[in-house]
Amino acid sequence: MDVYEAVESRRAVQAFSDEPVPKEVLERVLTAAARAPSSGNLQPWHVYVVAGEPLAELKRRATARARAGDPGDEREYPMYPAELTSPYLDRFSATAAQRYEALGIESHDPDRPRKIAALNSEAFGAPVVLFCYLDRTMGPGQWADAGMHLQTVMLLLRAEGFHSCPQVMWTMYRKTVSRTVGSDDGLVLVCGVAVGHEKEGMTRLRTGRADLTETVSFVGV
Repeated sequence: MDVYEAVESRRAVQAFSDEPVPKEVLERVLTAAARAPSSGNLQPWHVYVVAGEPLAELKRRATARARAGDPGDEREYPMYPAELTSPYLDRFSATAAQRYEALGIESHDPDRPRKIAALNSEAFGAPVVLFCYLDRTMGPGQWADAGMHLQTVMLLLRAEGFHSCPQVMWTMYRKTVSRTVGSDDGLVLVCGVAVGHEKEGMTRLRTGRADLTETVSFVGV
């Protein structure tokens, strides 16, 4: 699989089979992903790879919180700006509608937030979840580094024949995650990434992207 194919086929899969992901594949991917761009070569990320019984127990605890209507732990960073305006709000709304339809959840279902949280806390059935952390002393530049690192990881997973789904939702249950992975207070959870094979027979969600003219300006080219 070449890079263009990996980019084109990468998407946030929301239904995984329970087929395991070999440790040697994860090691190969994470070793190669260390070459992701990193300003000053700080390599500020720290990734915890969770599977097996520790992941099963984490899912049970997080799902229990979600089904109980627990609003989650206080956020340590905002997921979105407080006031989204067009065109960002338009893109968000369109994608949310697609996602709810693919998950079989009515957009006007009053229990929608709890159902979505429960699906997320199960990591959509993925057998492996990667939890990416940053040192709290890091700034915006290092958050950008973490994003480039995670994108590299997800593309390499596609090259290995696996799918993934980045999940900022795990920050809502960061204390539960921390107890599982043993992270210290000096680290902040950026997100989790569910990893595995896509489950057969499920609706495949493929969100659209803005036209190049909306997001790119060529100057002197």
